[in-house]
Amino acid sequence: MLGSENVSIWSVPERQGRGPRPAYSRAQITETAVRIADTDGLEAASMRRIAAELGTGAMSLYRYVPSRDNLIELMYDHVIGLMGVPDRPTGDWRADLTLVAHNSRATLLHHPWVSGLNRSRPTHGPNQLRLMEFALGALDVGIPIDEILTLIAMLTGYVERTVRGELEWIRERERSGLTPEQWMRQGRSRVRELIASGNYPMFNRVIIDAQLPHMTSDEQFEYGLNRVLDCIACALPGASACSHPRK
Repeated sequence: MLGSENVSIWSVPERQGRGPRPAYSRAQITETAVRIADTDGLEAASMRRIAAELGTGAMSLYRYVPSRDNLIELMYDHVIGLMGVPDRPTGDWRADLTLVAHNSRATLLHHPWVSGLNRSRPTHGPNQLRLMEFALGALDVGIPIDEILTLIAMLTGYVERTVRGELEWIRERERSGLTPEQWMRQGRSRVRELIASGNYPMFNRVIIDAQLPHMTSDEQFEYGLNRVLDCIACALPGASACSHPRK
């Protein structure tokens, strides 16, 4: 095997030294793993399963990808590359971050296994770095880098939290066979009981006045995204950037 598990896969050359031309590439292995994970979940993307798909032995793949952690690192970076962000910011920070949010949501929904990854340790893959340069660069408008990091974390946190909720709804529909409308009808008697009690005035407002629960998932996402972007605007230089000036 190549190196130790503590060595970043990006620091290990794909082809080491002389010898016969490799039969496979990391890209082939990664794309196969992602395809399996998209269909059957991350756990299904084992070296044995990938090898079977490629028509080779599992041990031979460790010449290209030394460990399971390395494989997941490659898979995650590959998916990030599918987000399709431009090479550099346009100068319109709101448009750039809207693009990042929309493309991130679409990619995470298409690859649901990504939402379950523990990404607390940065891996510095090329596609991750490209996305970081674009997103952070969009807010490079004369504010400290710590402020930029905090604001981008606010945006990505909103996107990832929203996507997790959407995926939970999808899994619940698959499990129960109920549509959201059928699910809500099932709880109607309990809702009437709570409203009649008069003990929960804010709950009453949610049920009677709120429009958000009746929007489509796309509309809900857009509504929340605009609120997040408004908050970011308030942290940027110039009063005109802030839709709702802080007091």
